[in-house]
Amino acid sequence: MLREPVTSVVSPETGGMSGNTGRYEKRLSDLAGLYEDAAAHQALVEKLADPVVYDVEDFRPGNHSGDLIYGVTRMNPGRVGREFFLTRGHIHAKADRPEIYYGQKGHGLMQLESPDGETRIVEIGPQTICYVPPFWIHRSINVGDEDLVMVFAYPSDSGQDYGIIEASNGMRHRVVAKDGGGWALIDNPAYKPRRPETVVALMKQYA
Repeated sequence: MLREPVTSVVSPETGGMSGNTGRYEKRLSDLAGLYEDAAAHQALVEKLADPVVYDVEDFRPGNHSGDLIYGVTRMNPGRVGREFFLTRGHIHAKADRPEIYYGQKGHGLMQLESPDGETRIVEIGPQTICYVPPFWIHRSINVGDEDLVMVFAYPSDSGQDYGIIEASNGMRHRVVAKDGGGWALIDNPAYKPRRPETVVALMKQYA
């Protein structure tokens, strides 16, 4: 049976989207363990009464192959110590599935990491499209001083795997604020590289 077309209108100002079938939000306390300065994280949770860091509205037609999930992410600006507000990050549970992000407002980064630990950074601003290829772990970071709003789309059967980052004690690099403005990449000293056999097994699933 043919599905009916759907129209959604995105508001860059509010980060909302009409026609959504779901919505969720992540508060600062939900991101415990992601930042290098755990004490600064806890202090900010208490000082700001556990604010929302980002929220997502999406349209999900189902989880079958051959279709798309799309939606909009809105991220608040802010910092925990010297690190910017960020999303949890994930690889797709079906790791060969790609994703598209389309910047609407603000200034952000897409931090990407390959299974064997290579890092890529894509800057995202209004009218910028970021293509996340298959097999790349990815997270969004708001490095600006206003909301970061992005539209996204990915295959409906992709799923998300958040544990791959946790198992490595975070991503290989951290994005930190530079004195005088801007951002920089630094090594994450707690990072645990994935074993070669783990990387091979991940890639072989979809060979």
